[in-house]
Amino acid sequence: MNWLSAFFRRLVAALRRSAELAYIAVSWPFRARHSEAGKKSLIFRLAVSAVVLVLIAAYGQFLWRTQVWYGFDPEFAKSYGFADRKVAAGQQIADKPGSCQNSAIVTTVADLTDMNVNQNIWVSSTLLYKLGFFGLDWDDTPFFDNKASFQRGVNQVARRVAIELADNLGRVRGTSGINSDLQDARGNIQFDEFTWYFGANPFGFKTPTPSYYRAAIRSWRRFNSDLETCKAVFDARADNLVQLMDRAANDLGNTSDILRRRSEDHNAGWFDTRADDRFWFAYGQLYAQYALFQAARADFGDVIRERNLTAIWTEMEKQMEAALRIQPAIISNGSEDGIIMPNHLSTMGFYILRVRSNMVELRSVLER
Repeated sequence: MNWLSAFFRRLVAALRRSAELAYIAVSWPFRARHSEAGKKSLIFRLAVSAVVLVLIAAYGQFLWRTQVWYGFDPEFAKSYGFADRKVAAGQQIADKPGSCQNSAIVTTVADLTDMNVNQNIWVSSTLLYKLGFFGLDWDDTPFFDNKASFQRGVNQVARRVAIELADNLGRVRGTSGINSDLQDARGNIQFDEFTWYFGANPFGFKTPTPSYYRAAIRSWRRFNSDLETCKAVFDARADNLVQLMDRAANDLGNTSDILRRRSEDHNAGWFDTRADDRFWFAYGQLYAQYALFQAARADFGDVIRERNLTAIWTEMEKQMEAALRIQPAIISNGSEDGIIMPNHLSTMGFYILRVRSNMVELRSVLER
């Protein structure tokens, strides 16, 4: 393990050197403008100290925001009690005249997005994340990018579901008008993931990413309120479930291919600096899909019972649950039979393919 000790010694030395360079970079303008006597003045020392303290406070806050995950619970959807629902989404509730069942899918996608931008800071659009590590993109380092990648994985699923809600699920057989709330939510959740308050392309002040995502949350909640009072529709037909399943399976297939290519082309164990963001993006995607398919099981309850899909659906959820138990402290992209440096990307890719296989099977049964 001498090589490991040497690696950590070099890492500490590099961090110390980076701190020295940061001090030099901050103090250089003052050194250039002041004489030898000015350098030793109280004003000079206070100015440099103030800038350093601001940087320390800013990066301390950045460290907290990226390392503390609020609301993280792969099993959170079970707390809704979706399994106890007896009425499919959009159907009238017999013992509550004038009331209809709201959509579990809409509830879940709104709460997933709420976790991303309200319970937590949306990391990808924060200033320090955009500035990177001394100009190097955080995604190209092993530091501080896991939460951002996880959030983008969750958001990728939210974007996909927003399209299906607006185009198919929230209208009758695709022939009625698009629900305005679902249309607004679809547009807002598709907004760029990296926008801060100011940008260069185009140059000027901007509305940051989280504001758009919060607007999407409000639109989804308004739709569900209208659905509860039977003022909106949710078309829980088998072909709409096929469409939803097909899109989700395609997304997982794409993610599996990304993991495979990373695993094969950059087999560097713990030293693959992009393995962690690939892993946590895939994890976020499965995290969101696991919750949404528990919700879909409630919204499409009649279809699932009529087509005898309960056993296959339960198996799919078990595979997702098993994948979400993989939470290594350090992501390794080593050999597949490695002991010291295993291959977490291959393991995640294996579970993703099993989940996708279940989705394909469900889709084939629904199309018969």
